[in-house]
Amino acid sequence: MSWFLGKSNPVTPPRIADSHPLPGAIEPDPSNQLRTERVQLEAGSEVALAKAPDAAHDWYLTLKRRLHQEVIGAINMAQMRSLSEVELREEVLRKAKSICSQDAQLRDLPDRERLIQEVMNEAFGYGPIDELMKDHEVSDILINGPRQVFVEKRGQLHLTKVAFHDENHLMHILQRVVAHSGRRIDENSPMVDSRLPDGSRLNAVIRPLALNGPLVSIRRFGARPLTATDLLKNESLTEEMLEFLAACVRARVNIVISGGAGSGKTTLLNCISRYIHESERVTTIEDAAELMLQQPHVAKMESRPAGSEGGPGFTARDLVRNSLRMRPDRIIVGECRGSEALDMLQAMNTGHDGSLTTLHANSPRDALARLEVMVGAAGFDLPLWVIRNQISSAIDIVIQVSRLVGGKRKIVKISEITGIQADVIMMHDIFEFVQTGVDENRAAVGYFQSTGLRPECLEKLTEYGVRLPVDMFEPRRLATSRGKTP
Repeated sequence: MSWFLGKSNPVTPPRIADSHPLPGAIEPDPSNQLRTERVQLEAGSEVALAKAPDAAHDWYLTLKRRLHQEVIGAINMAQMRSLSEVELREEVLRKAKSICSQDAQLRDLPDRERLIQEVMNEAFGYGPIDELMKDHEVSDILINGPRQVFVEKRGQLHLTKVAFHDENHLMHILQRVVAHSGRRIDENSPMVDSRLPDGSRLNAVIRPLALNGPLVSIRRFGARPLTATDLLKNESLTEEMLEFLAACVRARVNIVISGGAGSGKTTLLNCISRYIHESERVTTIEDAAELMLQQPHVAKMESRPAGSEGGPGFTARDLVRNSLRMRPDRIIVGECRGSEALDMLQAMNTGHDGSLTTLHANSPRDALARLEVMVGAAGFDLPLWVIRNQISSAIDIVIQVSRLVGGKRKIVKISEITGIQADVIMMHDIFEFVQTGVDENRAAVGYFQSTGLRPECLEKLTEYGVRLPVDMFEPRRLATSRGKTP
């Protein structure tokens, strides 16, 4: 609450250390008094930092501090303990409006509603980044310390004018947000992965690991999950590629989606999972839940780090093992990162066909090499030929997605594993994207093509009653379209 306490405020701050504090209140810190060389310029939802003094904005900031202070003083702390969050929000908003209506200076302020909203954002929202969290065009929010906030829009990173008052302010907002998911972040646990109430994924690293202040990455998801139609409109793939992937999912083909960070792996997994039949029981395992499956019978599980909520930790591997006892038709692991890869492969090899997962790799061949490393980390001294046999017999299709120059996300390869020879996993590409250069906006341009190789899994597709035209795989360029999904 220190940055809402100004020297010009004659009201003595109420003592709340022994009571239930108002959400958003920051502990007093004398070092954070209003300084003329650090003036915050308010511009809508953005807070620009300026070194030059500005009396008008100095005055606005003082008013905001005073309003927050008076709201704190007007709240019955004992009564707050019995209120739900919705009731507490209503009470704080009512008090703020009442104080503004009774104060001549605040009552006549042209930006009174904005002032009240900013106080509410500090108490219950995400503080200075609250409006960024409401912007559906923002896909990532990247915070590098209290003074630097980047966002990604349409595949491009932009530095915003948004800033936190100081490091304590950023830490307070971060700790409050993380606490909602039952996680914690402090000097003893300086890294955290968390899921926000809207489904966004948050990763944070603080001191002593982060040298210049807290580093926060928030992966946003749109107001609605992207569909296959959206991918077609965005030219992330062609109708032929989508028809093939839909057929593979329906025919219970095991699929791995590979790609770099922010390339769209989870988005693609959500899109193709819609082709899972609604009669099937699906179990999902994630470190931070972000999958949005549309089937009626989904058993969702989320790992928990040791010490979270004062209890023992449960890894993704623990959950994969447990899921085998839950009678799943399919298992979806949001992302394979370690030893759970072995259990995932064994599940694929023991009757759980049609399972899906994602992993970080730069090509389908690299994805297989990464799987070998993760299986080797499971603690069993397995020969390499055994691991490769497991991979070859378990996985049918590898989809490579990429974020290209200029921010466009595309499926750059759909590859099929065809077997193993001399301890080498055999693989061929069925569809691919060929980049020919960049346009005047430095965005990647190119074309999709079918390679002319007929998938060996067509026989399995036929067994499930899914038939695809053979000429779909003739060698040719594929036109992107905005047509209907299959």
